[in-house]
Amino acid sequence: MNKLYGSAAEALDGLIEDGATLAVGGFGLCGIPEALIVALRDTGRTDLTVASNNAGVDGFGLGLLLESRQIRKMLSSYVGENKTFEQQYLSGELELEFCPQGTLAERLRAGGAGIAAFFTRTGYGTRIAEGKEVREFDGEHYVMERGLKVDVALIKAQTADRAGNLRFNKTARNFNPLAAMAGRVCVVEVEEIVETGDIDPDDVHLPGIFVHRLVHNPTPEKRIEKRTLRETT
Repeated sequence: MNKLYGSAAEALDGLIEDGATLAVGGFGLCGIPEALIVALRDTGRTDLTVASNNAGVDGFGLGLLLESRQIRKMLSSYVGENKTFEQQYLSGELELEFCPQGTLAERLRAGGAGIAAFFTRTGYGTRIAEGKEVREFDGEHYVMERGLKVDVALIKAQTADRAGNLRFNKTARNFNPLAAMAGRVCVVEVEEIVETGDIDPDDVHLPGIFVHRLVHNPTPEKRIEKRTLRETT
């Protein structure tokens, strides 16, 4: 099965409908599938629900989809650094479901693992818990959170083989494997393509069984992924 597509637009062809739910990898601007986000914008699909730790910045990442008003609802942990997000949320144009980072990670993991719901102490006694079931275990109160399953996951990896096995670049791994597991279909933007078997099995961070489509982007902008070294003295 050939998982490699010629462009980001081709990789998304036929996958996105109005009202679709998506999980998008990345933490801030680190490890985001930037080419796939642009291709998603270009589909013109609207009324989207997007689960992602944050919503990019003005003019880049998921901020592009906010500017084009294609997102109806965000499930996020951090929404700062984006004036467009702020304006749309305060004006009532954009729905927001706050989700603590660890809870968001576990909701994605649970969705991919077929776990319908789980209990966590995080958020008890706050607005996060409003409208959710609360139970007591061993004298502590826990909030029930639902596993999160989405129509399409868009993620970023450093290296893929042609079977879709993935390696991520250090902390750019972040939410990407979890988002991939939660998607009924997973599309991966990758910097390097190697032959199947070239990645040592012990170095595979996400097995190819979770990956349905690949697109090669060897020269991403990567605004925030930098290696900083101490100056030689």
